[in-house]
Amino acid sequence: MPHLRLLSGGIYEARIGYARAVVTEDGWVFVAGTVGVDPETGQPPKDVVAQCRCALATIGAALERAGASFADVVRVHYILPDRAEFELCWPLLAETFGANPAAATMFEAGLIDPAFRIEIEVTAKIAQAEGRRP
Repeated sequence: MPHLRLLSGGIYEARIGYARAVVTEDGWVFVAGTVGVDPETGQPPKDVVAQCRCALATIGAALERAGASFADVVRVHYILPDRAEFELCWPLLAETFGANPAAATMFEAGLIDPAFRIEIEVTAKIAQAEGRRP
């Protein structure tokens, strides 16, 4: 059975050719690197914390469609063009992952557009995924 590919309608999905998330038969959920865009304006907010909040909302929606949640996330990558801004996001990240922290790595690198201040990528494992497809 082919993997389930979930699209969110983001502008880069069609232009680049990727899915927001891919769910494998054995319950792994791979969510693509996600930047923070305000769903009402389609634009990135100016500050890194607001962008982080928007990215997490997009990721949360993808996880939910896959039958998972942030509690199922086992790995997270944070990519920022300015590592000095990462600490500003820590309270929001701690609130999001709460009692279920994932293994995490932060990278400093350029993003697809200089307006973006953070990109987040997660991997989750759906508990007892045998025979279960969203």
